[in-house]
Formats: sequence, C-alpha cells, structure tokens
Amino acid sequence: MRTATVKRKTKETDIVLKLTLGGKGSASVNTSIPFLDHMLSLFAFHGAMNLEIKASGDIEIDYHHLMEDLGITFGEAIKKALGDKKGIRRYGSATIPMDESLARVVIDLSGRPYLVYKVKFPKGTVRGLEYSLFEDFFRALTNHCMMNLHIVVEYGKDLHHIFEAIFKAFGRALSEAVSPDPRMKGLPTTKGLMS
Repeated sequence: MRTATVKRKTKETDIVLKLTLGGKGSASVNTSIPFLDHMLSLFAFHGAMNLEIKASGDIEIDYHHLMEDLGITFGEAIKKALGDKKGIRRYGSATIPMDESLARVVIDLSGRPYLVYKVKFPKGTVRGLEYSLFEDFFRALTNHCMMNLHIVVEYGKDLHHIFEAIFKAFGRALSEAVSPDPRMKGLPTTKGLMS
C-alpha cells in the first residue's frame, strides 16, 4: 500500500491529510469547506484512492489560505506516497462528462511542475467560496507534487457540474498515472532521473 500522511500547521491553517494510492475509494473529508469536501470525496471515489482530511483555517477572513494550503498538503502527499516512482505508468488522462459539462485532465508525473488551467466560467461562488480559488488549489498541488497537470473544460454552464467533472477526471487520470506498469521495471524515463 502506497500511503502517505502529511501535516501542515501555520498561523493560518491546520491540516492533516492521509492518502492511499490504489485504495478502495473511501473518503473521510472535513476541510471546513463543504463544497470542497464534496469534490475531494468524488476525487477519491472515482480515482479509487483512500483519502482522509481534517483541516481548519482562518475562513472567517476568506477561503484563500485554506484552499492553497490544502493544495500544498495534497501535492506533498501524492509525491510522498509515490516514493521513487519506479514501475509506474507516469502518464494518465481522463475525459469526463457531467450533464452539460465536459472536462479533460491530463497528467505527467515527470518531476517538473507545470499547470495549464483552461477553465472559463462566469465569476461565481457557492456558499461564499469563489470558484477562482480552485486554480490556486491546483497550482499549489502541482508545484508540491512536481507534476505536469493540464485541466481543460471543453464546455459547460453549471459551475457545480463543471467542477464535478474536473475532480472526477482528476481522480481517474491520477489513478492511471500512479498505477503499476508491468512492462516498466525502473523509472519511466529515458533520462534515468525524474526530478
């Protein structure tokens, strides 16, 4: 079992996150942001990963610190759970519909962080959470996991549906990228190093 527990405590946030790659899709998530809890639970289920999160932060100010620090912690947990990356597929992709919305996520666990985030939508919030903060979440995750992550929403109108498609696709793409490749005995690179 490839499992990692990461703790992050600052003056603004307090987070404990446990992730198991290749789990059963179970989730126990309490980030203090109900909509994010829902999205992360969808990620775990559709990515067949076990995810436990207990987090709090200065949400009386706004959600930015907590969203960004959750991205940092999540990225560190993925990187730690992967270990040396020997024998993994490295690449993963998924295209997921959710009613009128369609999202595509492509991942390369290359060791080089880069986020392409093509998500256009009208400005909006759900229970005070600005949807624009999801880009900050994914950028922090990308930088701390050291992954190349492309998130492209082909189309969609309902903001809830758009993000549901994104998180389901992210779970499935990551599940594929971290899964063992029986043909790969060492690192999945011709360079001999993934950093």
